[in-house]
Amino acid sequence: MRKIISYFIKYHMAVNVFILAFFVFGVVGILSLKSSFFPLNEARNITISIAYPGASPQEIEEGIVLKIEDNLKGLEGVERVTSTSRENSGTINVEIEKERNVDFMLLEVKNAVDRVPTFPTGMEPLIVAKQQPVRPTISFAVSGKDIPLATLKQIGRQIENDLRAIDGISQISVSGYPNEEIEIAVDENSLLAYNLSFSDVAQAVSNANILVTGGNIKTVTEEYLIRANNRSYYGDELSNIVVRGDAAGRTIRLKDVATIRDRFSETPNASYFNEQLAVNITITSTNTEDLMGSAENVRQYIKDFNDKYTNVQLDVIDDRSITLTQRTELLTENAIVGMILVLVFLSLFLNTRLAFWVAFGLPIAFLGMFIFAPMFNVTINVLSLFGMIIVIGILVDDGIVIAENIYQHYEDGKSPVKAALDGTIEVLPPIISAIITTVLAFSIFLFLDSRIGEFFSEVSVIVILTLVVSLVEALIILPAHLAHSKALHRHKKEPKTNIAKIFAELRVINKIGDKIMNYMRDKWYSPALRFMLNYKILTFALFFMALVLTFGSIGGGIVRTSFFPRVASDQVSIELTMPNGTNEKVTDSIISLIQEKAHIVNQELTDTYLQGMDKMLFVNMIKNLGPGSSAASLEINLLPGEERPDGIRSDMVTTRLRELVGPVIGVESLIYGSGGNFGGSPVSVSLLGNNIAELKAAKEELKLAMESNANLKDVTDNDPAGIKEIRLQLKENAYLLGLDLRTVMNQVRGGFFGAQAQRFQRGQDEIRVWVRYDRENRSSISDLDEMRILAPSGDRIPLKEIATYTIERGDVAINHLEGRREIQVSSDLTDPETTSGTDAMLWIRNEVLPDILSKYPSISPSYEGQNREANKLIGSLGFVGPIVLFLIFVTIAFTFRSISQPLLLIFMVPFSLTAVAWGHWIHGFPINVLSMLGIIALIGIMVNDGLVLIGKFNINLRTGMKFDDALYEAGRSRFRAIFLTSVTTIAGLAPLLLEKSRQAQFLKPMAISIAYGIAFATLLTLLMLPLLLSFGNNVKVLAKRLWTGEKVTKEEVERAIREQQEEKEMEADSVTLNGTDSKHVSHNGEETSKVVEETT
Repeated sequence: MRKIISYFIKYHMAVNVFILAFFVFGVVGILSLKSSFFPLNEARNITISIAYPGASPQEIEEGIVLKIEDNLKGLEGVERVTSTSRENSGTINVEIEKERNVDFMLLEVKNAVDRVPTFPTGMEPLIVAKQQPVRPTISFAVSGKDIPLATLKQIGRQIENDLRAIDGISQISVSGYPNEEIEIAVDENSLLAYNLSFSDVAQAVSNANILVTGGNIKTVTEEYLIRANNRSYYGDELSNIVVRGDAAGRTIRLKDVATIRDRFSETPNASYFNEQLAVNITITSTNTEDLMGSAENVRQYIKDFNDKYTNVQLDVIDDRSITLTQRTELLTENAIVGMILVLVFLSLFLNTRLAFWVAFGLPIAFLGMFIFAPMFNVTINVLSLFGMIIVIGILVDDGIVIAENIYQHYEDGKSPVKAALDGTIEVLPPIISAIITTVLAFSIFLFLDSRIGEFFSEVSVIVILTLVVSLVEALIILPAHLAHSKALHRHKKEPKTNIAKIFAELRVINKIGDKIMNYMRDKWYSPALRFMLNYKILTFALFFMALVLTFGSIGGGIVRTSFFPRVASDQVSIELTMPNGTNEKVTDSIISLIQEKAHIVNQELTDTYLQGMDKMLFVNMIKNLGPGSSAASLEINLLPGEERPDGIRSDMVTTRLRELVGPVIGVESLIYGSGGNFGGSPVSVSLLGNNIAELKAAKEELKLAMESNANLKDVTDNDPAGIKEIRLQLKENAYLLGLDLRTVMNQVRGGFFGAQAQRFQRGQDEIRVWVRYDRENRSSISDLDEMRILAPSGDRIPLKEIATYTIERGDVAINHLEGRREIQVSSDLTDPETTSGTDAMLWIRNEVLPDILSKYPSISPSYEGQNREANKLIGSLGFVGPIVLFLIFVTIAFTFRSISQPLLLIFMVPFSLTAVAWGHWIHGFPINVLSMLGIIALIGIMVNDGLVLIGKFNINLRTGMKFDDALYEAGRSRFRAIFLTSVTTIAGLAPLLLEKSRQAQFLKPMAISIAYGIAFATLLTLLMLPLLLSFGNNVKVLAKRLWTGEKVTKEEVERAIREQQEEKEMEADSVTLNGTDSKHVSHNGEETSKVVEETT
């Protein structure tokens, strides 16, 4: 290493070539980086989609889901399996373990599905696919005055095709309308008159509406293809299909027995943008597409479209690129201010030219990081920028230590080149160890399981890459520049150039900084250190009591805790669920009432907070009806975070809206979602069991307890009351007529559900042709009573004469978790400022569930939502954390060739929690998962200062100082370096800590942990570490005295002194063996000793 450093110091032109390469490749790297809202991560879910028209949830569960789940049991690499069986369809979700290859697991899951021997007839082929991560980019509405839905859909499809032609846009979805179909509405009296059944009509359509090739004819001259091309794509083209003909020449055509119409399906699904019927188009980005570029292209398309057409308008609903730009700008500003603060402190407390060359390492390190970042799929997003802010202050740490040490060697009378070489080599081991420990601490993020782990792995990639590049810069580029810089030359009386004049002016500031630094070291630090070394137990007790008080405050709730941070949200979503089977007009009337109240809230909050601004708080409102007649939602998009006052939070809107709407009678659930819950619901419990009656009873009790708790709101479950079912039973006389239940039900199903006569592709839509009664003929229970059932004898008997029925509620959906039936109850927190998800879950676990579980023994709970994410995180941290801590210990032990010194350094880490906890209390934040990640990062940074101090202490011992003097002088001589590294790290984060903007709030806990932890760690390193080293020494002296029974000095038990003695013995041995000139050897011995001493 010495040769490499001396080469670059000697030929400093080579360093400039290095810098040029960093600059060129770094710029290329920056230009190739894409932008995304959050870091890119692969989805680890495989879904199996089931479609079985006309089947009940129970049929789907028993006939399909249970069979597939049984085959998936024990499949290696599967974390867990969940499923939902609904009317006509179902889904099975397979979660894959973190380290597994999802594509390989997709094949394994497909094989497991293929091993199921039989599935029910009538079921459509299963679709097994891995879930693609969806990254919303921009969405907009297509609307116009009095334009029918069919026309809007057509325009939406055309826009979709236009957008697909734009480079970088591939994922487009059009929504806001039901599926299209052709309905052949048969009249009961016509069927009777012509003696026809549903199956006759369906069969006739299926047999006539065809496109079939019938072979070919080869004549002598040419070839002909035989084809029947009778395919019709629209309803009116089907009207002349012959259903039946007879020998007398009479033909019954389709139009004689049915009304044929092209229509949207009966399942309501409509969207209203600002109360106008609309079709919504959403563009999402894949991992290879750039969010900012895609959004810009779409905005340009919308502008051009609106300029061209006046009757139809495109309006942006939600544009993520605006929020991303605002957050990027915010964090970039914080980063720039952080850099400026770092430079200010550097130039204040370091020689100005030294400060310049240390600061020069910042752009070099970042450019170097940008060279490698694209290889690790890093994008420009909130978290990668946060990683850069964290690392700003850490980057200059090694530069400060090296520059400070080189300057000290120069002051000792060495030439600039010699000072640069010796100064760098002296602190090389602690510097490398410091970088390795920081890299190890941040590497923990790469192995964390859960969404937080996936997100924050990008922070660690940025930090690790930047630190590694900064190490190269500090060891090679910085010494070479300093060796040839005027910083290491005596100042001439008169500066010659303008730049020299500027530096001369700045030297005045330097002198002030020096005076401040010397004053702090001599008047504050030195007496404090002396006092601590004299009263060890008292001062240790003070630090220990502070730590105990802190833990007491956390336990007592003075310093709050929670699982996950709340992310600032610009959207409010009101979800309404009515009892199944509710008429869509009733559902529409309630959601419309809520929309009217939302207009009042908009006006109130705008008048209060946005006076004088030409803007309303709500940018737009989207009312969605469906899918289904009993579901509706209202989405309100607020002004983007940076455009509205910090006082307006999304939960203020929901609270006021809830007050205005009041209680709504008869709803299944009404949830006012204000967004911002990271990692799922803060309170979520799944009840598992196979006894359905017990499950439902336990759910009701749990819901009742949660609804009565004032700290919880929006209590909901995934087991709503089902639709009312008319359950038919045949009378005895039906069997006498030769009928059975299946025959009767097939005929009822044909009339009321419909017989699917055909299915074909029309453009981008799959069209189904249904034969059934007209809507008017199936709008009351009496229509069912009067339906004529065809008996084997040919007679047609009204259904009421051969069957009876009861009306009961059925299941809407049947959910499974790990093969057992599941009902999940979840809720949000009324006020996250006063209650945390941790407290609410403890209350449920300790006070509510024990009573319920004792009453229903077959049920077991599973804690979901944020609780599950937190458990995954803590589980992986429990495995990775100790390993990384051990590696940090090994690194330090290897550097100092000592066991006790690294143990004392790591023992000091928990004491920094005192400042971390009270830092959160000062800023009004709860300690959450991000705070814990900040503490992990803090370990790596904390150890760095300790390394520098211990390194100097060992050198002092080797030069013959007494133990206490070596300790005292090590503290004094490293005071400036330790103080500066800490101040620069805090300065880099300071703008983020003081940031009032709502967008930055969720990142603050991590910044608080690092900044406050570092500030306190500086005190710990400068005061408590010497104390611990002194304690350690006392223990070693006592142990050796007890072991040998001799009087022992403080110095001889220290590793550095023992190594020095061993080196002397080795030298003496080599002299004896070689018999060479003792003077010569002694001279070399001194030289060797000196080099070893410096590298320690």
